[in-house]
Amino acid sequence: MASLLQLERVLYLVHGEKEIRAPLSQLYFCRYCSELRSLECVSHEVDSHYCPSCLENMPSAEAKLKKNRCANCFDCPCCMHTLSTRATSIPSPLPDDPAKTTMKKAYYLACGFCRWTSRDVGMADKSVASGGWQEPENPHTQRINKLLEYYQQLAQKEKIERDRKKLLRRRNCMPLAFSDKYGRGTRLQRQRPGVPITPLAGLTLKESEDQKEVKIEPAQAVEEVEPLPEDYYTRPINLTEVTTLEQRLLQPDFQPICASQLHPRHKHLLIKRSLRCRKCEHNLSKPEFNPTSIKFKIQLVALNYVPEIRIMSIPNLRHMKESQVLLTLTNPVESLAHASLMPCDEGDPYDINSTAKVSVPTKELVLAGKDAAAEYDELAEPQDFQDDPDVVAFRKANKVGVFIKVTPLQEKGKVIVSFKLRHDFRNLAAPLRPVEDNETCEAVWLTHHVELDLGPMGTAAP
Repeated sequence: MASLLQLERVLYLVHGEKEIRAPLSQLYFCRYCSELRSLECVSHEVDSHYCPSCLENMPSAEAKLKKNRCANCFDCPCCMHTLSTRATSIPSPLPDDPAKTTMKKAYYLACGFCRWTSRDVGMADKSVASGGWQEPENPHTQRINKLLEYYQQLAQKEKIERDRKKLLRRRNCMPLAFSDKYGRGTRLQRQRPGVPITPLAGLTLKESEDQKEVKIEPAQAVEEVEPLPEDYYTRPINLTEVTTLEQRLLQPDFQPICASQLHPRHKHLLIKRSLRCRKCEHNLSKPEFNPTSIKFKIQLVALNYVPEIRIMSIPNLRHMKESQVLLTLTNPVESLAHASLMPCDEGDPYDINSTAKVSVPTKELVLAGKDAAAEYDELAEPQDFQDDPDVVAFRKANKVGVFIKVTPLQEKGKVIVSFKLRHDFRNLAAPLRPVEDNETCEAVWLTHHVELDLGPMGTAAP
């Protein structure tokens, strides 16, 4: 029964750009293509950026200017938990009489997990609770910005050259008399929006008036290296004062060696993304724009459309001995569903991991529709489906238990079986054509390749 919750032991095959086997809970179902989709075969689109701490929402352009970081929230440089602002009272001299002092509120940053504070690195307290915290300056900022400008200009040059070669190739393919007769010569010189026309007219980037070429000087090699201190290898190491490799890589612009050089880092922004099918370009998942909302406008999870198979009980598996395994099939839709299990054909290109022979029932299984009210009702009257007791072990609401027979073919290793799941699907949410009142939506039969991991040889599920 423990295997009932181990979802990674039942894998569905996805026929996308590359074949992927994944649990049904990690897949999506495109109801327009009627196919399974994984995260590898969908387009990921960024909907919005937001801070996970203060839930501030910002557009993509603003997030790019802020380097995808929040301006008001900070992460602890030691344990990377969120820092909180603490208030305290400090004595402050009066402006009229410096000899007298009064208590004044001051604010500093503190971590509630590892007890790190901004006072540990000498950061001055602030008189206001938000903003204005001291940040270290990178001495190589100008050099980095110049390198970015240089490579941006280099990328633009390469793009202009590619566009010019495409234009020349199109000119050479078209006869001159034909282009002059129909006025195609001038039209070919037009470029798509967003690309400057001046370089395409034969001018280089140097001759353009609105752009100046950026030149960088290569870094000079240093012949003499600063020597290490004499006691570098002999002095004892205090691990509390030395930063770990993870702490250094979290701050790549400084890479602090000592703990006294750690400074709080602005918290990274998170994104809300939507998933789009690459074949039909319909949305499979689209969240709400508001970062405080956990709901989805569109959420085509495969669990809501494809019958789910789980392993309920596994006997003690022996080599070349037939054993009976109990599976459960769950109907996720509210209408009646028909499903059947089919063995893989000999030479099936997808049946490459099987280590056992499987015998599945040949009869078609009828699954009751999902009813949220009757799912946990023990007194509900069972429906009469006239099931074969040799095939169906039990039936409860929209779930049915099915027997399959497994014969391991290897003496050692895991027992893996493969078969096909065939079921009907009715696209009630988005029909391909309008359906009248007295007409039912036409059913489409779908087939999925399923692999079961029954565990190692000679073990049984508790």
